[in-house]
Order: sequence, then C-alpha cells, then structure tokens
Amino acid sequence: MTLKTLRRLERVVPAADGRPTFDGASSPIRNVTHQIAFDRDGWTKERADRVAGMFNAMASDWNARHDVHHPEPLVDALDRGGPFNTAGCVCEVGSGTGLLTAILASRFAAVVAVEIAESMARLAPSDAGYRVLADGASLPGADASYDVVVLFNAFLFPTEIERVLTPGGALIWVSGMGDDTPIHLSVDDVGAALPGEWVAVAADAGWGNWAVFRRG
Repeated sequence: MTLKTLRRLERVVPAADGRPTFDGASSPIRNVTHQIAFDRDGWTKERADRVAGMFNAMASDWNARHDVHHPEPLVDALDRGGPFNTAGCVCEVGSGTGLLTAILASRFAAVVAVEIAESMARLAPSDAGYRVLADGASLPGADASYDVVVLFNAFLFPTEIERVLTPGGALIWVSGMGDDTPIHLSVDDVGAALPGEWVAVAADAGWGNWAVFRRG
C-alpha cells in the first residue's frame, strides 16, 4: 500500500476553451469513491444497484454530455505513459456507452469493455471491444488476465485490480475533469489504496489528468 515513486511529466495537451464547470468535490459520489477504495465492505449490492440505476437514467443523453475534448487525457496517457503491451488484452472498467472503447481497440489487440449499467452498455458500438455487463468489483477474467486496466472516471476496487493485472501490467487512471471529477481520487490516494508497492507516472492533459501505475 505504498506509492514508491511518482514522476510528473510536463503538460503537452493544452486545456481547450469551454471547459464545463463541475463541483465534483461536493458530490456525494466523491465520498463513495473514497470509501470503496479503502474499505472492502464499502461496496454493497444496494449501493451497486443505486449506481447502476443512476447511470441507466443518464444513458439516453450521455454522449451529448461529452465534448470532443473528453478523450484527451486518455490519449495522452496512452502516448506518454507507456510502454504498454499492445499485443495484450485491456479491461476498460466503466466503459459506459463506448465513447473511449474504439480508441483502446485501435491501440491493443483485445479490449474487454465492462459496464454495470445495462442501458449504457446497450448504446455502446458493437464493433469495438467485447462488451460485458458486470460490476467492477468482480471483473470478468482469471487472475493476471489483463495487461492493462483502464479506469476513466470510474470506481477503484484495489484488490480486484491487483488480481486481474499481469505482473508487468499497468493501471491507467484518468480523471476527465481533474480534481473536479465527481468520481475522483488523487494519484497518492490511488497508490495508497492499491495492495503492495507501486510506481507511477502522471500528467495534466486537456481538461483532466492521468496517471499510469505499475508494480514497484
């Protein structure tokens, strides 16, 4: 449960004009995000059902909520946070309507897109990745089955990430609106929540920021 080293890169992707205004720090889901990252008992079936219902209700206009600049932190992480095993398999946790899945599919041999909200998953394109309706607390796949796990504005379940990552694998953690993202943990908190020792590289990009974690 230690972040041994953190290397911060200079920003290369500027923040475009028109950034939406968020107050993620005051969102109730911010507290949920922190609790479940540090307490295995914090994620209950009732809580999972409420989260799924919340995102199901937002599915119809989800794509309209997101600007063309939405993917920029992920693309920067893929460009500068490597190297990654591009011949391997990626697990995208909280894939939603698939806004980012095609980007991952263009970079890696296989992508498993996991989403808890059925209405969101049904809107995802069928030609990018393998879509799985599942809870991020119990990911599809055996131990050490993914070379990369991507969490873009998604809940962190530390022991499950540690379980499914290959020994040389990487966790890509992205906050699309930086510290204003409702589902958000700082880089230090992610490193503290993950079992064992980790090293990370991080940067601001576009409207958000990213960090790539590897076992230390």
